[in-house]
Order: sequence, then C-alpha cells, then structure tokens
Amino acid sequence: MEVRVRFAPSPTGYLHVGGARTALFNWLFARKHGGKFILRIEDTDIERSTRESEQMIMNDLKWLGLYWDEGPDCGGDYGPYRQSERLELYKKYAYELVEKGHAYFAVYDREDPKKLLYTTTELPSDGNPFTVVFKVPEGRTVAFHDMLKGEIEFSTEHMDDFIILKSNGFPVYNFAVVVDDHLMNITHVLRGEDHISNTPKQLLLYEAFGWTPPQFMHIPLILGSDRTPLSKRHGATAVEHFRREGYLSKALVNYLAILGWSVEEEIFDYMEKIKDFEPEQISNKNVVFDYQKLEWVNGKHLRALEPEKLSQELKNWLDFVGIDEEIPISVALICREKVNTLKQLYEFALPFVKDDFEYEREYIEKFLSKPEAVTILEKSIRAFESLQTVTIETVEQTLRSIASELGLGTNKVFQTIRGAILGRLVTPGLFESIVVLGRDKTLDRLRRTLNYTESLKSEA
Repeated sequence: MEVRVRFAPSPTGYLHVGGARTALFNWLFARKHGGKFILRIEDTDIERSTRESEQMIMNDLKWLGLYWDEGPDCGGDYGPYRQSERLELYKKYAYELVEKGHAYFAVYDREDPKKLLYTTTELPSDGNPFTVVFKVPEGRTVAFHDMLKGEIEFSTEHMDDFIILKSNGFPVYNFAVVVDDHLMNITHVLRGEDHISNTPKQLLLYEAFGWTPPQFMHIPLILGSDRTPLSKRHGATAVEHFRREGYLSKALVNYLAILGWSVEEEIFDYMEKIKDFEPEQISNKNVVFDYQKLEWVNGKHLRALEPEKLSQELKNWLDFVGIDEEIPISVALICREKVNTLKQLYEFALPFVKDDFEYEREYIEKFLSKPEAVTILEKSIRAFESLQTVTIETVEQTLRSIASELGLGTNKVFQTIRGAILGRLVTPGLFESIVVLGRDKTLDRLRRTLNYTESLKSEA
C-alpha cells in the first residue's frame, strides 16, 4: 500500500509555525516510506479565505523545502485540491447519506433562516433554505487506535446530530475532510491533537459510507511560555515573520523538528533525517516554543554555511525584504561570528559598507571625548600611511606598537580605533576588520573621526 498523507491548511491568514510542524511531520513520513505528500486547500470559509493567503502559505512551504507531490498548483489524479472546487462532490455524498437513512434535510424559514420549519428525507422543493444533517446513532461507543496515544473511546451519548452540508451548499469541516480523505486515498492522518474531538464524528461518517478510515495520529500542540497554545500574544507565530527576520529555512525546520521529536543531536539537516523518522518517536507531551532556542539553532546553522551558500542566503534575504544593498562575502564571514540571523548580520555589517555611519554615544563618551583620543588617531594615521602590507599580523603589530609608544593600555587604543573605523564598540575582531576594510578605507575613516573630534571640542 502506498503511503499517502496530506497537509490541509485553511487560507485565512499566514502559515503558523504549528501548521508548519504538522506539515513537516507529514512530509517526513511520506518521504520515509516513498509515499505521496498532498497539499489540499480547505477554503470553505468563504468570508475569510483568500487566494493571497493561499499563495503565501504555498510560498512559505516551498521556502521551508516542504514540496508536495499533488496540489492546487501542480495537479494530480485526485483533484481538484481546493475544497471550494469540490462542492458537487460534497452535495452528492451528503444526499447519498440521506438515501441510506443516515442523514436528513432540515428546512428553515426563508424569512427567518434560523427558524426550523421541519425535517424530511425527501429533497425539499418549497424554495426554503435547507441543510443536510447527520443522524448520530444512540448508545454507541466510537473507538480508534491513535498511532501516538493508543486506544481512544468516545460515547455518542453526549453527541447531537450535526450538520454536514450548509444551506449555501458548502460542507462543514468534519464532512468535507472525510469525503476528501477517502476520495484522495489518504492512508494516514497526522494532525494536531486539537482535532481529537473531531475524530468520532468523522469515524461515524466513515462507517455510514462503509469506507475504511485512515490511521490517525494526533500530535501534541506547541505552547507559549505560559503553557497555553502558541498565539500572537506570545510573540510572532507566522513562518513569514521568521523568514523576514532573517532566519534560515533549514534552521527553522530543524527547530520545529526537535519540538517533540526525539533525536540524538540538536543541530542537523532535516533532509538527512528522513530515513530516521518514526512517528512513534514524537513525544506525547506538549512542547513550549522557545524563541531564544530557535535563535541559537539559527546561529549554529548560520556559522556552518559554506561561504558561497552564506552569500546566496544573504542575497536572497535582502531581495525578500526589499533592501538594495550588497554585503561582500569577506565582510559577512567575519560578522557572522557574533550574530544569529541574517537580519542581525546585515545590521552588524552595515558600518563596513556605509561610510556615513554615526558614532555610538557610548563610544563618544568613553573614548572619543577623552584627551588622548586625538593623539591615538594621529599616531594611527601616520602608522597606516607607512604600512605597506595589510595582514592580520602586520595590523596587530602596528596597533600594539602604537599603544606601547604612547604608554597607553591596548584596550584604550584598540577601542578608540575600533570606534573610529566602524562607529561602535562591538564589532568583529579589530585586526580582521581592518584587513577587510583595507588600508585606504581605514585611513579615510581615521581621518574622518579625527575631524569629528574638532566638532566635539567646539561643542564643548
């Protein structure tokens, strides 16, 4: 039997990281078994669903590397893959349940659509709006085996009859998902545990049709720091946000994978973990989304990138956020050691490519306004004017000689020069920064800072 799983988002907003993790586990399961990963768009919420949201969700999934085998954009043998394009199918199967005695029509007053007039098993023809309602059998126990949670049972004692087809011709969720999963030959349903309560209704529908249900697995939810389901009140939750903030797709997937999946190492390429994925290794406990841990994971991935890949990732991010700037790879390589995201990398690298940067207030107060600052700058300018070869070794030797000749501590000399060439006190290594800037640009910035000290004097 071919494994067929699906991810079925509602296009009513951004792709939530919880949804992305569900998609990931489905994708890993399909790839592990050489099966199919299907993208199905559940857009029957006509007031909130938009094609723009659908496109954003697909863009985010592609950015994460979670490509699908069948879907609304690429087709397949079991389409259409948008529920709004399957309305005739839902109507057909809803009426079939009425014919089999498992459902009935509920007819409402056209003047007062909330007022129930009558129920019938005959197709209404009086022009009043009607719904199709499923009859819940009495005194039944609905049981199923969850791949993660084991045996789960529900009693129909507390279940009421429920609508399966609304008066506007659109299906309700529990009905549409059963029809779609059956017709698309879905073999396994991996979804959030908030869907457990939907399962008994779905199983009753499968039984009424005489269909074999898929295997179910309900995954614990991602929680916020207060241990309630992760939402905007805890911080950003959209995949698009993390992309815009400069997170790497592989790092985000890595982090989502370890949110509940027991693996030996924390940092890995998810493409290399397909063979190791076993749903039973997913924890049955809720997990807390840790923003700091995600940033740490991202930093690990960022520093592990090969130079060419780092350059491409940075360029892609700049294009995505609409920044028309180029960061030389030599700059990116020395800056990435002290940052964790591409956005931080860009901001940290800006003083290397912007000559008109402003000096940090802390630098001015602690070093540039001191009496010895002018002497340090003048001495440095003369030293670099005569320096023929700029390497880490020659730069270090030159700076240490300046400190020695002036009888000043290296920290005072180094920080004065650091702020002079980059405007701030926290930068990549000073010697490496000067080598990357080059002799001429270093001299230009030292002279600019020396001139700036004159304005400080006049202000004083």
